[in-house]
Amino acid sequence: MTRSVTRRAGRRGAGRHVPRAQGSAQTASSRTPRALRQAERREAILGAALDEFSARGFEATRLDDVARRAGVAKGTIYLYFRDKESLFQELVRTMLSPIVGTIEAAPMADLPIRAVADIVVDTFVREIFGTRRKDVIRLIIAEGPRFPTLAEFYYHEVIERVSAAMRALMTRAVARGELPTDALARFPQLLIAPALVGIVWNALFNRFEPLDVREMMRAHLDLIFGERKPT
Repeated sequence: MTRSVTRRAGRRGAGRHVPRAQGSAQTASSRTPRALRQAERREAILGAALDEFSARGFEATRLDDVARRAGVAKGTIYLYFRDKESLFQELVRTMLSPIVGTIEAAPMADLPIRAVADIVVDTFVREIFGTRRKDVIRLIIAEGPRFPTLAEFYYHEVIERVSAAMRALMTRAVARGELPTDALARFPQLLIAPALVGIVWNALFNRFEPLDVREMMRAHLDLIFGERKPT
C-alpha cells in the first residue's frame, strides 16, 4: 500500500556496521545509561537492516531477520520504527542526510568552481564511496523502480537538496565568468554522474576490473573545466 512520504529533519544515529554521523547533538558522556542502551539498540537495528537489505533486497527482507541479526526481539523494532519502510527511510536519514547537510552548509560560495568540484569529489569518495553509505545508494538504484515511495523519499531527502546546492554554486560561477555556458547550472547531474557510475561499476564489475573512482572523477572534472595546472 502506497504511503505518503514524510519529509522530516534527519535524526542522528547509525547501525553497528553503519558509519556514525558526525556532530551528534549529545555526546556519550552526557547520556544516561538507559539512553545509551536505547541508542546502541537503535544503531544495532539500523546496522542489521542495512546488512539484510543489502543481502536480500527490500521486498525479501523480513523484520524477523533484522531482529535476529541485531540480537533483539522483533517487537523491539517497533519501539523505534513503524514498519519496514520507515526503517529504510531512517537508514537514508541517518547515513546520508548528515553528508547532504555538510555540503549545504559548507562555505563554498566564494571558492573557484573547480575547487568546489574537487571538494564534492573528495567528499563523495571519502564519506560515501569509502563507506557503507554507498550500499544505501545501490539499494535505491536497485529497488527504486519497484518501490516508488522509497525513490520519492530519497529524492526529497538527498537528490533535491544536493541538486539545489550545486545549481546555486554553478549559477554563481556562470555569473563570475568561470563557466562558458550555464549547462552545469541547468543540469548539475552532469557533475555527479560519475559517482553513480562508480557505485554501479563497483557492484557489478569491480572483481573483473577494479576502478579508481577518485581518479575517474578527477578526469571527468578535467574534461569539464580543463586540466589543472601543476602547482
